Amino acid sequence: MPYTYLDHDADVGIRASGASVEEAFEEGAKAMLNVMWDISTIEERQNVSIECEARDVPELFVEMLNEILFKQGVEELALARLKIDEIKRQESGRYKLKGIVFGEPLDIDKHAVKTEVKAATYAGLKYENKEGKHILQCVVDV
Repeated sequence: MPYTYLDHDADVGIRASGASVEEAFEEGAKAMLNVMWDISTIEERQNVSIECEARDVPELFVEMLNEILFKQGVEELALARLKIDEIKRQESGRYKLKGIVFGEPLDIDKHAVKTEVKAATYAGLKYENKEGKHILQCVVDV
């Protein structure tokens, strides 16, 4: 499975993996969104662009998850999937992410909230690149 959940006392830990860092980010977004809703019930009828930047890959992961939560709330969407357009290291040394999240307008009758995710946190934050497998993990505050 490209993502798993980690044991945590009060919140939810997520671990995502992929053959590329982009794939690991996409799986991490899916893991977080699936904490909130059954993402298999969400149709990809609408999309929203996201952009964020950070000093390193793990921090970028947290920033990306929080940007998704922000867009979901402001746009009143139920989101199910992220497609990364690019993750690029800039001349300044900072990393920048551009992507698109897909979902549909929030409908309380259709999209029952399983657990509200308030934010992605730096707790348990970890990034590994071992033998071509990228692994990211963090804790989301519920």
